Amino acid sequence: MALQIAHQKEPQEHPSGTTPRRSVPGLILWRAVLCLMTLTLLYLTFTVRGEAGAAYLTQFDLRLALGIFIAAFICEYFDSSIGMGYGTTLTPLLMILGFEPLTIVPAVMFSQMIAGFSAGAAHHTLGNASFRRGSRDLHIMLALVTCSLLGGYLAITFMSQVPEYWVKLWIGTLILTIGLFIAATRNRAAAPFSWPRMVALGLLASFNKGSSGGGYGPLVMGGQLLAGVDGRRAVAITALGEALTCVIYLVLNGVLHGPPLWRLALPLCAGAILSVPLAAYTVKLMPPQLLRGSIAYVTIFLGCLTLIKVLFVH
Repeated sequence: MALQIAHQKEPQEHPSGTTPRRSVPGLILWRAVLCLMTLTLLYLTFTVRGEAGAAYLTQFDLRLALGIFIAAFICEYFDSSIGMGYGTTLTPLLMILGFEPLTIVPAVMFSQMIAGFSAGAAHHTLGNASFRRGSRDLHIMLALVTCSLLGGYLAITFMSQVPEYWVKLWIGTLILTIGLFIAATRNRAAAPFSWPRMVALGLLASFNKGSSGGGYGPLVMGGQLLAGVDGRRAVAITALGEALTCVIYLVLNGVLHGPPLWRLALPLCAGAILSVPLAAYTVKLMPPQLLRGSIAYVTIFLGCLTLIKVLFVH
C-alpha cells in the first residue's frame, strides 16, 4: 500500500491555472492552524506573566503547560509542513514567557528530535519521500547530517575570528537571497538534481546552525529546492536530517550540562508529536507549486526578520 502511494502522480494544475480540488483540504488545514497560532500568541501575550517561566521551574502551572503544548503543536505543524520554523519561532516565545536560554535550547532540541523522527516516518508512510535502504532521499539526508559535523567545525573556527554582528548579517542576507530566488523561480520547471549544489548548501546551512543556533531549516529547504529536490521530499528530508542533528547536539549538551528540563520538554514533545500526522497529510494534499511558494515566502520572512534584528534591534 505504501509503495503504491509513493508512486502516485504529482498533482497537476488545471489548464485554466486554478488549483486542483484535492488541494482544498490542505489549504483549510493551513488556514485553520494559522488562526489557532494567532489565538495562542494572543493568549500567551496577554494572560501569562513575563516571570511565569521562572515560577514554572519550581511549581507546575497547568495553564502555562497547556499554552506550551499548543505553541509546540503549531510550531511543529509548520516545521513539518514547510521544513522550517520550529526553533526559530518557539525559542523567542519561550524567552518572552520568562524561560532562560540554557533551559529552553535542550528542551526544544529534544522535542524537535522526537518530532523529527516521527515526521520522517509519517512522510515516508504517506509517500512524500522514501527512506528505504539505497534510496536517494536517504542518501541526501545522510549527506546533510555529515555536512552538519563539518559545518559545525568550520563555524567554531570562523566564529573565533569574525565579530558576531557580521556573521548574523551575512546569515540574514543569505537566507533572504535564497527565499527571493525561490519565489522568482517558483513557476519554472524544477532544476535537475545536483550533488555539488546539495553539499555546498548543506555546508552553509550547518555553518549557520553552528555559528548562530538558527537558520538551518530555511537554508536546508531552500538549498534542496535549488539543487533540484522536489518540495515534498525536501520537507521530509529536512525533518529527519534535523532530528539526527539534534541527537548530536543533545549528546554534547548532556555531557556538559545534563539532561533537558523534563517539565518543559514533555509538553513540548506532546504538542510537537501530535501535529506530525496532520502536517504530513497537509504536505500530501498541497500541490508542489503551492508548497514551493509557501517555502519561498516563509524563507523571505525569516531572512527579513533576521536582518531587522541585526540592524535595528539591539
